[in-house]
Amino acid sequence: MNAAPTKLGSVVRDGETADGAFSLVITPAAAGWGYSSLRVLELPAGGSVTFPTGEDEMVVLPLSGGCTVECDGERFALAGRGSVFSRVTDFAYVPRDGEVTVSSAAGGRFALPGARATRRLPARYGPAEGVQVEMRGAGQASRQVNNFCTPEAFDADKLIAVEVLTPGANWSSYPPHKHDEEREGEACLEEIYYFEISGGPRPGPGVGYQRVSTSGPGREIDVCAEVRSGDTVLIPYGWHGPSMAAPGYDLYYLNVMAGPSPERAWLICDHPDHAWVRGTWDDQEVDPRLPLTTTQEQMQEEEP
Repeated sequence: MNAAPTKLGSVVRDGETADGAFSLVITPAAAGWGYSSLRVLELPAGGSVTFPTGEDEMVVLPLSGGCTVECDGERFALAGRGSVFSRVTDFAYVPRDGEVTVSSAAGGRFALPGARATRRLPARYGPAEGVQVEMRGAGQASRQVNNFCTPEAFDADKLIAVEVLTPGANWSSYPPHKHDEEREGEACLEEIYYFEISGGPRPGPGVGYQRVSTSGPGREIDVCAEVRSGDTVLIPYGWHGPSMAAPGYDLYYLNVMAGPSPERAWLICDHPDHAWVRGTWDDQEVDPRLPLTTTQEQMQEEEP
């Protein structure tokens, strides 16, 4: 594999960047780029961690378990979820130049997608019921997208983040696309893919696959990687997709994006060899297994 010239390399394996309570730490400096970041915090029952946000705005997103988030005199109780495959979760936004405390009575794992920010916005709570759940694609390209922090769904300075759930044997992030140039219809965005796979205890036996390829001179990258729960793929540029769910294993990934454009916009360009695939979806049904998670499931799980 000829990896992109990031300091960490294009594929970061589970635990490779662990630091204290954080099982994953990807900063702009570590990735060798300017904006996107991701941390995963693991807390035992009764655990609590306080940390500064520095120059980054962040979202506290439960992967498993619930927590309390305190920042700027605000206190948000996040109900969370059993796992990324059990329901859509609520979340909290915390601004740059802040001090954040995350506490969990029962313990859990919490993703902290972030972006280097120029504006300081107020800390806020994001209810699960406010997350737009989108069914994208059709047939074996069907997938679910939880748009919890897109420009249309939630106000932030630079951060764009979504969750994607792909049923076993389906492809997502397809057709391959890119967002590595500032031009009409396309924005320059660094992207992080964080993966979890259904089918067993973490890291579990399940596997998925991710493809990233060169999009032009100076943007050389060649990744075709098997990924397991806790693995991460860094995409500074290039055509990315498909993300492939192996038969029998549903695939989850958290996308984190940010870039230098003054406009916070998620604008992509499809690979010209494969863009025609979108036109075939009009005659296909969305995979009946979708949605894999909903906010209604959350309320049912909490009933005694």
